[in-house]
Amino acid sequence: MSTLSVSTPTSASQVKVAEKRGLSTAAKRRLPLLPALVFVIAVTQLPFLLTVFYSFQSWNLVRPGSRHFVGLDNYVDVFSDTTFLVALLNTVVLTVVCVFVALLLGLGLAILLDRKFFGRGVVRTLLITPFLILPAAGALLWKTTMFDPTYGLLHFVFGTDVDWLSEFPLAAVMAQVVWQWTPFMMLLILAGLQSQSKEVLEAANVDGAGRWRTFVSITLPHLSRFLQLATLLGAIYIVNSFDAIFLMTQGGPGTASTNLPYYIYQRAFEGFDVGQSSAMGVIVVILTMIVATFALRLMFRTFSVSGGIK
Repeated sequence: MSTLSVSTPTSASQVKVAEKRGLSTAAKRRLPLLPALVFVIAVTQLPFLLTVFYSFQSWNLVRPGSRHFVGLDNYVDVFSDTTFLVALLNTVVLTVVCVFVALLLGLGLAILLDRKFFGRGVVRTLLITPFLILPAAGALLWKTTMFDPTYGLLHFVFGTDVDWLSEFPLAAVMAQVVWQWTPFMMLLILAGLQSQSKEVLEAANVDGAGRWRTFVSITLPHLSRFLQLATLLGAIYIVNSFDAIFLMTQGGPGTASTNLPYYIYQRAFEGFDVGQSSAMGVIVVILTMIVATFALRLMFRTFSVSGGIK
């Protein structure tokens, strides 16, 4: 009995000492991450909180002394602004079309590059190049060398004097964005193709399954996670497209190619309306978070299902 009574507090003290050591070790491991955490909070969260604060105020920089609290009036004015609604529609169309087309082109190019042929490394490097070019440089490249009605390549190929940026502004921007982001989709899908089990493909070939049947029944289900990841990341980046619109069309003619980032820029840096531009920024962030959360839940559900099957 005495032995038990002595050993019990000793074991409890040992557990406490071990817990303290574990906490100190965990703290030491996380301590080097503290500067990065402080930097991220200072760069991302503080400006966003300041934007939320400004969104509840009426403040125009060209009218000194006009700053005052207005509550939710800026948000009401934003949703009653027809230009904002047009920009919202253009943003949705631009994002959906560009992601879908870039995904299809990336899938086709990834399937081609998954085969062995002479010069595959050179071809792969050339196809990746558009993604490595700065967005501003890519926009100027397409504006001057592709869409110019006099000296552009489209004029040389089709022999027409169509001013693509004036007659088809949103389609022209979509073409440049798709060209810019197709290599990104291709790389993600190519990684998925090269992670396939060769034994499964050989077994399907032995069983007499053709290429199309193998692709639909084996390859495409395997690529579902990579396709969803490419769609999510592409949508998050493309919805914030600004360079192409600013350098190619300036949102025109009128508001034909104006999206939300460019309209926010117009209200903030051309109209000097800090309150309404901040409200628009908050709305865009909230909408992006809703779409991203829905897509992430769908992705995690897919990962958990596939993990359970394995």
